Amino acid sequence: MVAAKPAGGLALNCQVVSRTRQTVDIVIRTLAATYSPGHVIPPHSHDWHQLLYASEGVMTIHTANGSWVVPPHRAVWIPANVEHSVEMSGAVSMRTLYLLPGISKSLLKVCCSVNVPPLLRELILDAVNRQTLQRSIPSEARLIAVILDQIEALPAAPLQLPMPRDARAAKVAELLKANPAEPGSLEQISKHAGASPRTIERLFRSETNMGFAKWRQRLRLLHALRLLAAGEPVTNVALEAGYDSPSAFISMFRRELGTTPSRYHAGGANDVVRLMRKGSPAWR
Repeated sequence: MVAAKPAGGLALNCQVVSRTRQTVDIVIRTLAATYSPGHVIPPHSHDWHQLLYASEGVMTIHTANGSWVVPPHRAVWIPANVEHSVEMSGAVSMRTLYLLPGISKSLLKVCCSVNVPPLLRELILDAVNRQTLQRSIPSEARLIAVILDQIEALPAAPLQLPMPRDARAAKVAELLKANPAEPGSLEQISKHAGASPRTIERLFRSETNMGFAKWRQRLRLLHALRLLAAGEPVTNVALEAGYDSPSAFISMFRRELGTTPSRYHAGGANDVVRLMRKGSPAWR
């Protein structure tokens, strides 16, 4: 009996050490979740990097620096400790990879929207099925290496709305975000910010790399994508996005994305991939 105690204690200690090593050795964690239309995940941050992937539905990610709309089969990269919120348009199936900080020096340091090629899509789904990936398991170590190679090579394709930081331009941006259909001209809107139209135009160009008209059009396009994902008819979407007629809205949509709103919504991932390959303006 005396000899049995050390043996039992040793076995217990081995189990504890094993669990500790496994916990330390995990470099990728995953999450699979489904959200109802309109659900909002409030502002928060993670101490691990995050690749947020939409297998179905449309997500909008908001940070202090801007907003990103993520259609199906695209993703947004969120570095560790960046505060963000997530808004769902339509029913959303979300698949997330969390990567341990320091796992690679080549990972992006800023948020961006990225194209997800078929290989990475399958790797994400496989990792989610496994729940975690550990370096000490040879098969998982190889999988980790391939995932990192894929993420590091991802082409950024931002469908992004950068936000100006100057208080005057930010006031204009927030006014339009609250009502994308606002019909006022730059001259009328700039009065609310206590600045001249020329000043607002200069601030938008210097802080968002877009002129005011282009920024406003991008805002309306992203708003339209969320409404389409929620199942709104094109006529309603056109009016909600600030266009006088469906034909004017469809013309803008085709010019930016290379297809009509109805075909885009029906085409799903295949249409998105085709548009990205063609180099449509909004995907550059």
